[in-house]
Amino acid sequence: MDDMTVFDLSVTDDLLSTTRAVRKRLDLERAVPASVINDCLDLSQQAPTGSNKQGWAWVVVTDADKRAALGDMYHRGAIAYLNQAEKDAAQIDDAGQTSRVIDSALYLADKMKDVPVLVIPCINVGHMADNPPRAAWAGVMGSIMPAVWSFQLALRARGLGSVLTTLHLAHEKEASELLGIPDDFMQVALLPVAYTKGTDFKRAKRPPISEITHWEQW
Repeated sequence: MDDMTVFDLSVTDDLLSTTRAVRKRLDLERAVPASVINDCLDLSQQAPTGSNKQGWAWVVVTDADKRAALGDMYHRGAIAYLNQAEKDAAQIDDAGQTSRVIDSALYLADKMKDVPVLVIPCINVGHMADNPPRAAWAGVMGSIMPAVWSFQLALRARGLGSVLTTLHLAHEKEASELLGIPDDFMQVALLPVAYTKGTDFKRAKRPPISEITHWEQW
């Protein structure tokens, strides 16, 4: 038998299929040790990146005043969008899951400031030309999002949860000024991080693979 690493597929598959977007089940009262965040970020650094450059940076915010300011930015960016999304969902047949997601997102908009840790992943875009083509943006996002997902998986494995949000980016400049983020770094998300209330997350309802997979051609 070849010398190779063998993973417990039941554990691996469970981690991959139950790492949910957590909002209402974030424990806002329990402190999160800095060492846990650092361990998860350390693991995220093993994610692949374009040209193997790792042009990323992470801003971890625990200060109450800064969390309040970021929470206000998120609320301002989220509330109009989510209220419209809620109206749209009401017009769709079988919109139960969508409505639940919107309800939990509205909850998070009110509670973002109370989440114990807010993490902002950033990527260096100083090398990019003005108005870059879509292919360039695909490369940039492909160089940071695998690390973000690895971070979220590492959190889940340790009993913590998160959700990738982007609605604060309507006020990205304001957030950059608050946190001293250089002009050549772009924020790509805001991740609220906390221990979860329970760890019994389940698979989500998704379309069958047969409906979304195209072999050889569309």
